Amino acid sequence: MKHQHWGLAWCLAALCCASAASAATVLERISAGGKLVIAHRESAVPFSYVDAASGKPIGYAMDLCLRLAEVVRKKAGAKNMDVEFVMVSPSNRMEMIEQGKADLECGSTTNNAERRQKVAFTVPHFITGARLLVKAASPIDRLEDLQGKTLASTKGTTPLKAVVQANRERLMGIQIVEAPDHARGVEMVEKGEADAFLMDDVLLYGLAASRPDPKALKVVGRFVTTEPLAIMLPKNDPDFKKLVDDEMRRLVTSREIYPIYDKWFAQPIPPHNKPLNIPVSYLLRDFWKYPTDQVPF
Repeated sequence: MKHQHWGLAWCLAALCCASAASAATVLERISAGGKLVIAHRESAVPFSYVDAASGKPIGYAMDLCLRLAEVVRKKAGAKNMDVEFVMVSPSNRMEMIEQGKADLECGSTTNNAERRQKVAFTVPHFITGARLLVKAASPIDRLEDLQGKTLASTKGTTPLKAVVQANRERLMGIQIVEAPDHARGVEMVEKGEADAFLMDDVLLYGLAASRPDPKALKVVGRFVTTEPLAIMLPKNDPDFKKLVDDEMRRLVTSREIYPIYDKWFAQPIPPHNKPLNIPVSYLLRDFWKYPTDQVPF
């Protein structure tokens, strides 16, 4: 019996140690020699996308995350901290953060109340809204024009959820189909598989600019949603979140974020080296006067 008790005790101790290890915070893990894992997107232009020339992730959100990585490196005292990049999609990005497979999701993710139940967000780096991408010759000018027509939106996104709800509540008679990613949504419009693609307008401008014939597409309609975009990070890791929040606030209040913004929204960007020509909106400018991770959505 004594041997059985000792065996049980050792098993419990092992389980406790394993649990403690898995519960290590991001900063503790990196201080112990671990790596920082940054999640990026494939085609969320200009926030986070893969550069065809180099095969590496680039973009506005990526530049901000690399700034955050430097602060994490210094805080953890890990001069040789490795940074690993992992590509995620709209449908699995939250799971990657929730399951601890990534520490920062650097893309175009909306900070809203539903998502804050599972993950945390830092100070928004952009405020946008969902609009429609259609062919240049299309007569569609608003959501109501899609009655009896096909609308695509990306799986796992807030615009998709919003339009599904509006379609149901307002009996709009729109056939809604899910696209696996943004690039496929644009392709559906180009090939006539969908009459319009609903997504954040800044992404639509970026996606259209990256197509072989950008002038064949146009962005139309009123905002269907208001989307504060922010970098996503693990919930229940207050020290890591405070470090990220403090650096994001510093970038905003020092105005260091503005040249980073201009680099991706006012200057020519890959892959076609054309500018998006999107100035800082009045909504974002006002929000940045008092930068906070708290948003009323």
